[in-house]
Amino acid sequence: MDTNFALGAFGALSQKTRLDVFRLLIKAGPDGMNSGEIGEVLGVRQNTMSANLSVLLQAGLVKNEREGRSIRYFANMDRTRDLLTFLLADCCGGHPDLCAQVMDIVTCQTETTLIEDHREGL
Repeated sequence: MDTNFALGAFGALSQKTRLDVFRLLIKAGPDGMNSGEIGEVLGVRQNTMSANLSVLLQAGLVKNEREGRSIRYFANMDRTRDLLTFLLADCCGGHPDLCAQVMDIVTCQTETTLIEDHREGL
């Protein structure tokens, strides 16, 4: 991963609406959402939403597909993975066990499962 990409991604995510959009698209998964839906859920006007989606597109964090007269947006999971890998590449100075809880959360293990695993010494 290129440091310039990481800086661009962090810059794009450093504004509340864009961070909210990105998190919403992550939750939407492979179905994505059209821009009108995103704006409706977040209470953001269409012109403001378009500007924010453009920044996220330029940063490579989202991608889009035209569906007739509307555009559907998706989190770019490949670039998201690249960004997370960049952040965690040198995790814990060569002691991956220290990063295990972070990795479990990133891979969608529930907090309850994490607590139970911790209590059992796993």
